[in-house]
Amino acid sequence: MENQEKKIEILKKILDESNYTVVIGGSGMMEECGYKGIKTPERAYEIERRYGISPEDIFTSVFYNNRTAQFFEFYRNEMLMNPPEPTESAYAAAKMEQAGKLQCIIDGNIFEQPQRGGCRNVIPLHGSIYRNACPHCRKTYSMEYVRDSGKIPRCEDCGRVIRPGVMFFGEMMDSTLMSEATRQIESAEVLLLLGTSMDSDVFSKYVKYFDGGKLVIIHKNHHDLDEKADLVILDEPKNVLSKLGY
Repeated sequence: MENQEKKIEILKKILDESNYTVVIGGSGMMEECGYKGIKTPERAYEIERRYGISPEDIFTSVFYNNRTAQFFEFYRNEMLMNPPEPTESAYAAAKMEQAGKLQCIIDGNIFEQPQRGGCRNVIPLHGSIYRNACPHCRKTYSMEYVRDSGKIPRCEDCGRVIRPGVMFFGEMMDSTLMSEATRQIESAEVLLLLGTSMDSDVFSKYVKYFDGGKLVIIHKNHHDLDEKADLVILDEPKNVLSKLGY
């Protein structure tokens, strides 16, 4: 515990001395509130047992286009009914932002936890369940409209199937968001990885653009590349950020 408190003191000093801090938030930010992603082994097995097909095959544009009713049954039940709530991490990050200690959050999740916790400058790399649109007329729809619709949510104006505002498996990431995320990381003096690691499939290609002063990792489990960071705290981010005192 004493070592943990010392590390938190070091982290606060790093943040206080930084003029530009960027956070990358990974799947651990969902896990710390008890939410298991659809690709975690136990949940993937349960989904395949329930729907007769793996989540990697269901959560695709091909399935959305060709088996639309079954896609929305899965999407509604597995992703919209009980989205994870913001944890103390999101509220602490908002306080950091308000105090001028955090300039940007690059979020790899689709549930807008940072935004719902009060953060303003967030890059949602994989989109959001809360932002949906008609692909034809571009009319926007809330998560609740999609969740509470019939089998297939359709546009009220033109009748087309509404497109969820999330990135499906296998899709190309939005180039504008990728460019902005890269620019933010290149600008950072401190890069703070929360609930993810340097060898993450999603974030490893972004971390390589960091050329700032301090790289800090806060996640629950040790990873081999942790030794490349300037500071590593093995804990859930909510237990650390809430103690910074901003």
